[in-house]
Amino acid sequence: MKATGVVRRIDDLGRIVIPKEIRRTLRIKEGDPLEIFTDREGQVILKKYSPIGELSEFATEYADTLAKTTGHIACITDKDTVIAVSGGSKKEYLEQSISKDIEKIMDYKEVYESKENNNIALPITKNTEAKRNNSQVVYPIISDGDAIGTVILLSKDEKTKMSDVEKKVVQSAASFLGAQMDV
Repeated sequence: MKATGVVRRIDDLGRIVIPKEIRRTLRIKEGDPLEIFTDREGQVILKKYSPIGELSEFATEYADTLAKTTGHIACITDKDTVIAVSGGSKKEYLEQSISKDIEKIMDYKEVYESKENNNIALPITKNTEAKRNNSQVVYPIISDGDAIGTVILLSKDEKTKMSDVEKKVVQSAASFLGAQMDV
């Protein structure tokens, strides 16, 4: 565990302030849920809570189904990382931090689709570059009015275009995953 050299006192209501530098590094914003637990040595551990991460095993199966059905690369993200990928390089995507472009899609709860293969597909993670001429559809996963992740379908080659069928499949997957969180 990395020491920060910052000491905080607990106030009379049991609260503690998480230093701004740590919040910025971990991308923790006001209102973000944190999971609190202890380890065997008695350390208190705070972890950014990912509601969609609770469904990671299910999301992996869902991504597998999307990839097999469509023949494209399927990714499912939470608000910070790619939690499931199928049909493409797991090393390139899985557990990688999402790109600023994907964050914006969630922030604005908008749908993105590259047009007619003449747009550059958005980078999925911070470590990958946009792939020229690959067709792509990105839908936010909405639960209780908040974007909690995305479902992404990315063509494997530059000649393939996404049709209305792929768009509806991704929309259905995002709606279904969002509904699972509401249960």
